[in-house]
Amino acid sequence: MPYWRLYYHFVWGTKDREPLIAPQWEASLHNVIAAKASDLTAMVYAVGGTEDHIHLVVSVPPKTALSTFIGQVKGNSSHFINHELRLDTVFAWQEEYGVTSFGGKQLDTVVKYAKNQRKHHAEKTIIGVLERSAQEQKSHNG
Repeated sequence: MPYWRLYYHFVWGTKDREPLIAPQWEASLHNVIAAKASDLTAMVYAVGGTEDHIHLVVSVPPKTALSTFIGQVKGNSSHFINHELRLDTVFAWQEEYGVTSFGGKQLDTVVKYAKNQRKHHAEKTIIGVLERSAQEQKSHNG
């Protein structure tokens, strides 16, 4: 097996950025996301977020297309919410996502950032590049 260490930070939101992720089941959702990522042979370093979006810090093997990886993680987690939690409303993620690569020296910083999302948003200490999804990039690029 070849050696690889590719670090990625993914971010994606709930459909229309609705505040649908409840504190009562947020940890279960994070566990489902981490478990699916691991099933896809990714190394999971952190899962975090707020009521309207998720951050995932992982190393994804080079044989796996990032779009396939995140599609399966998002699909599995929305299935969990809709079929296991059975909320009063249908849950969906936005179609877009953001992904940023970074070096091993930044791993600790990115992990801490993902795990402390509520604090960063409350204190307005967010890192813009780690908060952008494809949709938001379009609006920033004209």
